[in-house]
Amino acid sequence: MRHVRFPAQRVAGSAYESHAPLRRLGDKARWYLPAALTADLLGAAVPVFLVFEAARQVRPLYCAAGAALAWISVQALRRRYANRALGESRGVLPVVHDWLILIGVLAVARAATDESTPRLAALGALLPALLVTVACRKLTYRHLFAARREAQAVSRVLVVGEPGAAEGVIAHLSARTDHPYVVVGVLPVGDGELTGGVPVAGRLGADMPEAPSGDADTVLGAVRSQHADLVLVAPGVRITGERLRRVAWALHDAGLELAVFPGLVEVSVKRLETLSAGGLAVLRVAPPVRRGLQPVLKSVLDRIGAGFGLLLLSPLFLGVVAAIRLGSRGPAFYRQRRIGRDGEPFVMWKFRTMVVDADRLKAELSESNENDGLMFKMRRDPRVTRVGRLLRRTSLDELPQLFNVLSGHMSLVGPRPPLPEEVARYDEVELRRLVVRPGMTGLWQISGRSDLSWDETIQLDLQYVDNWSFTSDVDVMGRTFRAVVDGRGAY
Repeated sequence: MRHVRFPAQRVAGSAYESHAPLRRLGDKARWYLPAALTADLLGAAVPVFLVFEAARQVRPLYCAAGAALAWISVQALRRRYANRALGESRGVLPVVHDWLILIGVLAVARAATDESTPRLAALGALLPALLVTVACRKLTYRHLFAARREAQAVSRVLVVGEPGAAEGVIAHLSARTDHPYVVVGVLPVGDGELTGGVPVAGRLGADMPEAPSGDADTVLGAVRSQHADLVLVAPGVRITGERLRRVAWALHDAGLELAVFPGLVEVSVKRLETLSAGGLAVLRVAPPVRRGLQPVLKSVLDRIGAGFGLLLLSPLFLGVVAAIRLGSRGPAFYRQRRIGRDGEPFVMWKFRTMVVDADRLKAELSESNENDGLMFKMRRDPRVTRVGRLLRRTSLDELPQLFNVLSGHMSLVGPRPPLPEEVARYDEVELRRLVVRPGMTGLWQISGRSDLSWDETIQLDLQYVDNWSFTSDVDVMGRTFRAVVDGRGAY
């Protein structure tokens, strides 16, 4: 299955050799740390000073300094200012965790000093610290993401593994630029050709050598020849635990890092947990979230969001209905049978964007399908009306699906609802996208929509199904607005 497309391929020796030399992980922009410290300092100190001054607190300046110091200390203890962490996450949840710790620390300080500012006012004074820190992290994340597309702030990686497994890891890493790894060489285990074009830095025998230092010397020599920062081991039957342990000893004694790829793809790190059982290192993979508080919150958000959306957008609905009726003959709304969660069919509502007999004309246009999978997509579909093009460009044609969300057939966020004829040709992997309710928006919409291939669409849907969380839904909804404004892939 192919992966989401990015403008550049990430393999040293191919696309990036024609650009500037690779800049390593330690070469992140120097302004990241000062920007983070300044944002945290001012985001905590200024609001606290203003609120406490307005409340006529006796020592507002001292309180502001204490709040800022506490906020910076909490994040320093949580290693948010370490070079490895700067710019790496734009997530809101880690910042919220830090902020809640800050609240607890200052609550203890408040009780110890008999500080008398009203609780709600004090809490409100600390809220800007959370918002400013989130904004700063998003800024550094976007800058670092752009830098890594140009091979800056990266780690040079030597991949070790059986030829097939090693090339699979290399292909996955090279197809994306949202990570710090650049493959600079491969050390295959056993015989077999490698066709990826990555420099072969040596070869390990199929069996563990009699001399324990044999593998270690070969790996260390490959690391030195390729100037690698990290050795990434791909899984395989020829890489036993004992063999891996001896290689790890040699690398760690030389001050080098070792990482092991467990063979899992697109599994969120939030679902992974390392355990020890009788001296064995065990990787536990938590099941996807299906029960508990988070699904309840999702249902509540869906119903409340759909209800308020329909109420607030009712004037817009009337305007769109009038434009559709004036633009072409036929009804303003279009109803279509779709497949929902667990294969249950339902009727999905949309604003009509095509001519009335569009379904009949679809068969005549089948040879013009521009999608490589089961969906039918044409960039210049002749069935789309003039008003319909505008509605699709702005995604306004999707708004009636709020009725489906309110009725419980759809969610605000989820995979794209498929047609029955598409589901009839699904294989076992593709059927897994029906485990959750389909959504009005999702990873598919914010990642390119119709510009994505079928494999890329399925990959994004499965990533959502397996790694869903309530906070990820909130993040997708926030990014949907930008995708709608951009309009890329909407046709």
